[in-house]
Amino acid sequence: MSPLAVAAETVDGGQRALTISLFVIFVLATLVITIRASRNNATAADFYSGGRSLTGPQNGVAIGGDYMSAASFLGIAGIIALSGYDGFLYSIGFLVAWLVALLLVAELLRNSGKYTMADVLAFRMKQRPVRVAAGISTIAVSIFYLLAQMVGAGALVTLLLVVTSDTAKNITIVAVGVLMIFYVTVGGMKGTTWVQIIKAVLLMTGTTLVTILVMIKFGGSVSALLGEAADKSGKGDAFLNPGLRYGTDAQGLAGKLDLLSLGIALVLGTAGLPHILTRFYTVPDAKAARKSVLWAIGIIGSFYLMTICLGFGAAALVGPDAIRAQNPAGNTAAPQLAEAIGQDFFGDVGGTVLLAIIAAVAFATILAVVAGLTLASSSSFAHDIYASVIKRGEATEKQEVRVARIAAFAIGGVSIILSIYAQKLNVAFLVALAFAVAASGNLPAILYSLFWKRFNTQGAVAAIYGGLGSALLLVIFSPVVSGKPAGADGKSTSLVTNPDVDFSWFPLENPGLVSIPLGFFCGWLGTVLSKEYNAEKYAEMEVRSLTGAGSEKAVSH
Repeated sequence: MSPLAVAAETVDGGQRALTISLFVIFVLATLVITIRASRNNATAADFYSGGRSLTGPQNGVAIGGDYMSAASFLGIAGIIALSGYDGFLYSIGFLVAWLVALLLVAELLRNSGKYTMADVLAFRMKQRPVRVAAGISTIAVSIFYLLAQMVGAGALVTLLLVVTSDTAKNITIVAVGVLMIFYVTVGGMKGTTWVQIIKAVLLMTGTTLVTILVMIKFGGSVSALLGEAADKSGKGDAFLNPGLRYGTDAQGLAGKLDLLSLGIALVLGTAGLPHILTRFYTVPDAKAARKSVLWAIGIIGSFYLMTICLGFGAAALVGPDAIRAQNPAGNTAAPQLAEAIGQDFFGDVGGTVLLAIIAAVAFATILAVVAGLTLASSSSFAHDIYASVIKRGEATEKQEVRVARIAAFAIGGVSIILSIYAQKLNVAFLVALAFAVAASGNLPAILYSLFWKRFNTQGAVAAIYGGLGSALLLVIFSPVVSGKPAGADGKSTSLVTNPDVDFSWFPLENPGLVSIPLGFFCGWLGTVLSKEYNAEKYAEMEVRSLTGAGSEKAVSH
């Protein structure tokens, strides 16, 4: 057993009570906020977009809370601690991805739509096929993203409560799923937004505290921090250079292509994430949307710079061996760093207190993000598939909201089941898969719809199904699912744990390099093979997307 695991066993009596108390306080506070917010959910607009009543700063902080997920706080810190420079690429990729989303699509989507991504895609096209495709894609992307958050929750509780049984981890995942369903079904967008605001404040406070303590420990010298991390890694200077995880000599060409695929997926994925894009529907006008962007940029940019300190700090002060002993994927590196740096400055009790605080912050992060994801996917099902396709626009707002709540239960249940089988994977890696799926299906349809006059219904459907289908197919037949050899602990990190069972034929772990261009190609091919073209609708959409004129009204069919 690792020294840290032995130390964790001392979290008993009053110290363990402190850990549990922090969890309970946060959960109770957010439940109260959610219940209070539910009193204002009188209409579909209230449930889906908070009545477009949020201010720019409120929405900006909430966007930050939605974007800074468990993958950012737990996964990136872990992958940097274990892989050095190659893990650092995730921090850069997520940050650049946010800027791409803002520059390309955020405000244009906000001006053109009403509740969901499909409102924009279906604006100048046939409603039913486009909304069905967009709804399916939204749900698929959200479930992939949900897996990462719930796997992170299981890793956290394993560290804090020193549980080793699979049953205990599974119970944790189920508990997180139940809470996220409650937030969505009761609080809607308003309740979810306030949970995200609280989470963003807590996360920035906790991350800043640990970062400051780490830098004080190393005398404010980044060079000293990196040097100690390289020494403790056992890899020397290779830890600070490319090629430790991706593009290694052993991987050959496939490793280099996998790195390229990962980079493309990270940079382009955010612009296709429905739960991020729908946040721009919660403000009253384009001016507030731009103000929320400024707040979000400041928060997100600062946070991703600090994840670098968290990752290399964990490598230097905890060590890769202790991190792997607690969680082979590295998902507990940030809380372990909090305990180690707390012990250095405040003794054993201080280390336990800081561990409990950071873990509670991470748990808050998970709950906030899963609520946003579930809301986006359930809203898409109710608004796009049920109201617009099944009921052909004749559903009442009350019926629509009720179906959204039922859908939240179903999507939450599927996510819980899949998360139980994905616990061996790093959460940042899981999110990278979600980014690839989003960039393959949603992004081509969004960009073509906003910027290509010729784009039509057949092209939109082909782009979504072609990109989404190819991404899912390639993931299933990649080493992520089967055939990966056993690691140092003797266990395979594929979803199929027996490395002798190998049905993979696609060599890359991330499908983005193939599926994203294929999504764009399918969108182009479907468009040119169809004669449909509505010049008037495109002109109307162009004016609306650029000026915001008419965006407060229902999307015309």
